[in-house]
Amino acid sequence: MRPELQRTLELVEKHNTWRREECLNLIASENIMSPLAIEVFNSDMMHRYAEGLPYKRYYQGTKYVDEIETLVQELGKKLFHCKYFDPRPISGSVANLCVFSALTQPGDQIATLRVADGGHISHSPLGAAGIRGLRTLNMPFDHKEMNIDVEKLRPLTKKEKVKLVVLGGSLYLFPHPIKEIKEILDDAKIIYDASHVLGLIAGKRFQDPLAEGADVVATSSHKTFPGPQGGIVYTNNEEISKRVAQAILPGIVSNHHLYRLPSLAVTLIEALEFGEKYANQIQKNSKKLASSLYEKGFQVLCEHKGFTESHQIAIDVRNHGGGKKVAETLEKANIICNKNLLPWDKEENTENPSGIRLGVQECTRMGMKESEMEHIAHLITRTIIKNENPKKIKEEVIQLKKQYKETKYCYTKN
Repeated sequence: MRPELQRTLELVEKHNTWRREECLNLIASENIMSPLAIEVFNSDMMHRYAEGLPYKRYYQGTKYVDEIETLVQELGKKLFHCKYFDPRPISGSVANLCVFSALTQPGDQIATLRVADGGHISHSPLGAAGIRGLRTLNMPFDHKEMNIDVEKLRPLTKKEKVKLVVLGGSLYLFPHPIKEIKEILDDAKIIYDASHVLGLIAGKRFQDPLAEGADVVATSSHKTFPGPQGGIVYTNNEEISKRVAQAILPGIVSNHHLYRLPSLAVTLIEALEFGEKYANQIQKNSKKLASSLYEKGFQVLCEHKGFTESHQIAIDVRNHGGGKKVAETLEKANIICNKNLLPWDKEENTENPSGIRLGVQECTRMGMKESEMEHIAHLITRTIIKNENPKKIKEEVIQLKKQYKETKYCYTKN
């Protein structure tokens, strides 16, 4: 065997053992698919192409792909109570770019949140918005409430010509005021980036963006919604759906990675069956982990609001050396999270921002509940506040993970 091949196989095995079996994953943007979704992920569809819409392809040999993509569309419409559901974007950022391309022209202005206020990089001049040539207007943000300041936004919407308002984000603790923002807009459309909270929306534990006034939802499919990595756009507006479809093909996505579709179908079906229980436990766990960390001395944001209504927790760790140091120290203990900008950070301070961001969706997926959240808070406290040897904590984390090997809130392979 060539040494490069042997090393490749070894690295994959080491990664699988470390991240799946030995680590507590608190990255808020990750999750794990169900055994059945994983099984159908590895199909012949990973070798195939299918440009266009079902039954209107530019390639032959897609009769079963057409059926399963149609099934995905119907399941998505049912789960998210929408009329048009397009699973062809290949990531959340690509989904945003497709909507930007469908509803704006280069030079148009859109209202977004700064990355430090929770906006995603794809909403910024550095990401999809910049690629489309859009100008961005930063929406006023209330740092204490960790939400958009509608009263300060009101005069800006009258003064500035805004084509789109982008809601949702990557640091996202509380529902955004969609209804209130809709009332102060003239002609601007609202795009809601549901990437982080899609599973909570499916489980009826977060706001329903279309019902509250958003015009279109762009999202990834692999955070609180535990599907294959990819993107989705859904809406109730026929004209928007047609324009997005045109932006997808021929504009941005040719082949849309067909192997995702069977796994996405399975995950949608499982969400219809188990999604409410899963979302409910995610919310319970995030609140419990946040309150436990707060009680142990961490500066968890928004104590006066119950810390969070999503899967996420934001912690100011400047007193412990900053986000970079804390995240790296926790990694040595096999507790995986990420450093994160907080609203008072300068946007260029990405190397060592003030905060860390935690997410409980994967721990919840593995069957952990409130008592385990207290245990995790204890492990984090010993690592960061009490400065215990991370190697000692690591062994305890490995032992904890041995108790949680079965994926929950899904069908078994049988």
